[in-house]
Amino acid sequence: LVEHPPTITLGSKAHPDHLLVPVEQLAMQGVTVVRCDRGGGVTYHAPGQLVAYPIFKLSQHGGDIGKYLRGLEESVIRVLSDYGLTGERVDGLTGVWVRNGAAKICAIGIKVSAGGVTTHGLALNVNPDLRGFDLIVPCGVRGRSVTSMAVELGEAPAMGAVSERLIDHLSTIFALAPVAAVAGEREALFTAETRSTLTDG
Repeated sequence: LVEHPPTITLGSKAHPDHLLVPVEQLAMQGVTVVRCDRGGGVTYHAPGQLVAYPIFKLSQHGGDIGKYLRGLEESVIRVLSDYGLTGERVDGLTGVWVRNGAAKICAIGIKVSAGGVTTHGLALNVNPDLRGFDLIVPCGVRGRSVTSMAVELGEAPAMGAVSERLIDHLSTIFALAPVAAVAGEREALFTAETRSTLTDG
């Protein structure tokens, strides 16, 4: 679980027209643009957005990519429910939405290796600066807005609490047993290379 600095990622289905500001201008604004090998289109990451990178051997979780994606969505839907929000799926689109599909609150973009190992993951908008999404056509979807838990609730929930709830729900859905990291181990796991590897779409 991480929060990234202002970054736009371009997935395998990213279209050049979905980046609304030239890369040079984005760089001047402190926004990095990264092409990555996940599925999906263009999305935005920033502090206040909870990004999760589940690394699973898919064969140990049913071997069904569609079911895996639905499981990621369900984990977020349950987190939102914990806060009194109704998260929804939209037919033909990936991610989690609110307000009858009018606004996206969580983007999902994954990759599954030839060996069946998952990478990339989900990005839940807890309390990021949503103006960053004005720089792109989020996931190539026009006519729908992007929102956050803070906007929907009227106040920002604590990131730590949201993180714990996400871990709990992922663990339940995928039959996992969380193990607390010893102080220092967590930081050691996130090398500079890992921190620079981004998600979503």
